[in-house]
Amino acid sequence: MQSHIIGVRFTKIGKTYHFDSKDVPNVKVGEHVIVDTARGKHLGEIIQRFEETPATPKGGWKKVLRLATPRDLLLAQTWQAKEIEAMVACREKVSETKLRGVKIVKAEFNYDGSRLTYLYSSEEDEKVNVNNLRKIMQDIYEASKVEMRQIGPRDVAKILGGLGACGLETRCCTKFLTDFSPISIKMAKAQGISLAPSEITGMCGRLRCCLIYEYEAYAAARKVMPKRKKRVVTPKGEGRVVDLMPLTETVVVQLDDEVRGARHSFHRDEIEPWDEREALRRKAAEPCGENCSCGKHTSEEEKQDAPA
Repeated sequence: MQSHIIGVRFTKIGKTYHFDSKDVPNVKVGEHVIVDTARGKHLGEIIQRFEETPATPKGGWKKVLRLATPRDLLLAQTWQAKEIEAMVACREKVSETKLRGVKIVKAEFNYDGSRLTYLYSSEEDEKVNVNNLRKIMQDIYEASKVEMRQIGPRDVAKILGGLGACGLETRCCTKFLTDFSPISIKMAKAQGISLAPSEITGMCGRLRCCLIYEYEAYAAARKVMPKRKKRVVTPKGEGRVVDLMPLTETVVVQLDDEVRGARHSFHRDEIEPWDEREALRRKAAEPCGENCSCGKHTSEEEKQDAPA
């Protein structure tokens, strides 16, 4: 039996939220529904149905109230058309009240206009007291409950859109990313990417989201490859590792008996660690134990007594 839990999205490229559709049977992917959220009633699109019920979250599932009607969809378009006007009005009030460091990024009405949410950012992500601004906007939009929600620089870049730092016509966050993963500088180091800010920083001023795309593949490959400056033994002789190409498992080596700058590429299976080879050589040169039967250190008397 198919689960009653469905995935609903409120914006084109946004997070998916899960709701219980038990009271509204036979809903289908692609249909629009009115759901109950912590921020009131909202209109969203069904993008997912579960075959099995996921683990129940703390507090239980929010309900699907009903299917959206053509009137609901038309009403949503009407209020959406008023969002730019509401955003401009709020920006004017920010300027008039000289509220420093606050940038109004977007205004969002819910489908019936009963709630108006302003998304804003602040310089250096500092907390800013916007209570007075909220009261001013509440007086202007009396029929709607006004909320102010602070967002980070990555969310700002996602909303504004535009070219990516790499030249991609549409930024990843605007085109397909629904969640932001934690990004660290070690991801760039593992992939051998230049640490120059222009190479690893996105238009949001944060580390680029794409640094995580191939990180796991690079990290896994590096675990089975020698490190840079490590001495190795190759089919062409001994040398030192000068570069690595993890995705192709290629090791670039500078051989000892060649001029500086001459390099050779080998697959990782073709090389051996020099220290392991040296350890085996030293062990082979050591005297055998008393019970050794290899014959390497047999005395002259034993050799003479041995049968021909």
